Amino acid sequence: MNADRISGAALLLAVGVAVGGWFIGHGFAEGRRSDRFVTVKGLAEREVKADLALWPLRLVVGDNDLSRAQTTLARNTGEIMAFLSRHAIDTAQAELQGIRVVDVFAQPYGGNANAPNRFVITQTVMVRSGDPDAIFAASQDVGQLVEAGVVFSSGEEWGPGGPTFIFTGLNDLKPEMIAEATASAREAAQQFADDSGSELGGIRQASQGVFVILPRDQAPGVQEQNQLFKTVRVVSTIEYLLED
Repeated sequence: MNADRISGAALLLAVGVAVGGWFIGHGFAEGRRSDRFVTVKGLAEREVKADLALWPLRLVVGDNDLSRAQTTLARNTGEIMAFLSRHAIDTAQAELQGIRVVDVFAQPYGGNANAPNRFVITQTVMVRSGDPDAIFAASQDVGQLVEAGVVFSSGEEWGPGGPTFIFTGLNDLKPEMIAEATASAREAAQQFADDSGSELGGIRQASQGVFVILPRDQAPGVQEQNQLFKTVRVVSTIEYLLED
């Protein structure tokens, strides 16, 4: 009787070991299959055109008489408004910003009594337009304002100067470009699978990537914000499983 019990227990143990071994082996095989994958990148690009322009025109006026300086500033502002109108730019979108008056003689760390102008006034005319073409054309003719006696400041407050061109339609492009980048990645993965004699499986892991806006003509010194035409780019990184 005891021998029968021992034999039964031994049989159950043997079956348990065999079943456990099957699960372990099967799990190992599945794990090895999941380790077989290829990482590929998919690229999508679009050429776009700016749909918004910002153009800061920073005026500077100097005079020994504050009243005369203010009069000159008003005249120069009027010249700018007339210039914008001649270029079919809505002057209602031009905003006066940041007026600053400096008395050179009254500087806290020692004024310059030999300065040619006691009072210096700076003010910015910020032009905002949904017609970047008109802004670009006007910026090419800004010499007309200089000829009319308008003096501009070349300070660093607004960067390198000139209009800034902005593309605001990125969200509308995202779904289509992500789909294109994904298709590009799958094409590369399929080629890899064919070359390695494997079957292409599903996606193991994916990273959409970051959308970037670059100048269309990429060259040293060319900045995206100063260009009417731009390139939108996204690179997706995707891991595909490979099957036997």
